Amino acid sequence: MTDAIHFGTDGWRGVIAREFTYANVARVGAAVARYLKSQERQSLDAYRRWNAEPTDWRQGVVIGYDMRFQAEAFARHLGRVLAQHEIPVRLIPDAVPTPVVAYGVVHEGAALGLMVTASHNPPDYLGIKLKTELGGAAGPDITGLVEEFLPETAPDVTGEHEPETLEIKRAYLDRLQELVDVELLRSAPLRVVVDAMHGSARGYIAAVLEELDIPYVKVRHGINPLFGGTPPEPIERYVTPLKAVVAAEKTRHRDKRLLTGLVTDGDGDRIAAADEHGHYVDPHRCYALLFRHLLQKGMTGRAVKSFTLTDMATAIAERHDVPIDEVPVGFKHVSEKLLTSDVLIGGEESGGIAVKGHLPERDGVLIGLLLLEAVAREGQPMGQLIDRMMSEVGPHHYERRDLHLEERKEAVQRIADARPSTFAGRTVKAIETLDGLKLRFEDGWLLFRASGTEPVLRVYCEMDDPRKVEQLINEGVKVARGERELGD
Repeated sequence: MTDAIHFGTDGWRGVIAREFTYANVARVGAAVARYLKSQERQSLDAYRRWNAEPTDWRQGVVIGYDMRFQAEAFARHLGRVLAQHEIPVRLIPDAVPTPVVAYGVVHEGAALGLMVTASHNPPDYLGIKLKTELGGAAGPDITGLVEEFLPETAPDVTGEHEPETLEIKRAYLDRLQELVDVELLRSAPLRVVVDAMHGSARGYIAAVLEELDIPYVKVRHGINPLFGGTPPEPIERYVTPLKAVVAAEKTRHRDKRLLTGLVTDGDGDRIAAADEHGHYVDPHRCYALLFRHLLQKGMTGRAVKSFTLTDMATAIAERHDVPIDEVPVGFKHVSEKLLTSDVLIGGEESGGIAVKGHLPERDGVLIGLLLLEAVAREGQPMGQLIDRMMSEVGPHHYERRDLHLEERKEAVQRIADARPSTFAGRTVKAIETLDGLKLRFEDGWLLFRASGTEPVLRVYCEMDDPRKVEQLINEGVKVARGERELGD
């Protein structure tokens, strides 16, 4: 049973009723209680790096949950276990985005946050994310301790210890409106399409737009634990409804309003967008647009990007003489930078972005509002903003393919062992191994990386021409599957 629980790049996840069971959730609850009370927690290097002290366990934990099947029941079960260990528990009573849990921990001065979610994974998955008292993702030093404290068998759980309720949505929305220029948004001729992908951010961006009297249309805000048949991940092949509604809105309203589409993932910590024509705006462009916007506002600080994120970030940093750090995949690595240095923006390829002055954690709701702020400030639709940005940093085109491959790590190692000097007729200028294997060319890069949360090998590519992307990623898929040897 111990091997069934492992905290990967962003928490522990498993298939419901296979790995993710009430028994295993109870074991995690017991392990978290032991961790919070442990002497080992007091001496973690992480707190020295953050220049912080561990919050007393008596300050308790905040628990939230997403829209997945039985998520609320699992969250209550988790809370009962912690309460039986005398840990005070505050349960947010409705499904919420993960950043709301992170904000709740900071707002309440709690010792830890627990979010019952599987984020963007398919609907048969559930999981648990850990958030520190500073609001960031728990790193491997913390999750490693939790794993060490896992009991071999599940504790008995009674209904005698019900968690308290924590109402936090209003405080969170008020905080967001302190971080964006609400008067600019209110006065700008915006029209917004908001796609929640049936996730737990439903009603959050919409609530702010409602309060600012900005016209909007909601897409996929209903309750659907199967997410309409697609994983709740804001990548292009899953956001057809958003693109279609934006295009329909453009035809319906032939006015001069700045039409923009926003889409959040299953637990609301990731973002992507659609421009005024209904064309998909991937997280790479969202990050780059926001980075550029924050600099134009006069904000300062270094940038942080994951290993899989666009080279546009590097180009913008160089153009503005801003330091930039590259980190492995997993937002906990970005969080570490946010906690230990002056960071303006940090983000990853999957759409998780954090900005200065908020949490050391990604927040799709806030980032969506800031993207609208960028459009409002420029007074131009998003498509035109992207065109202007591309004229500054050069063309960048990107694609990612996900391959279901049980032996995903072995496939990456096989390519790494070959140390290719050429690939698909192109000279390999450098091989980078920060996270997976990246082959860098004169005009872009190709990356092979094994997922840390599911049996998937991801193949990423960014080049200066979409035809090159298609050619290279097709070759990369064949090599990853063993259908073609390197050098063929």
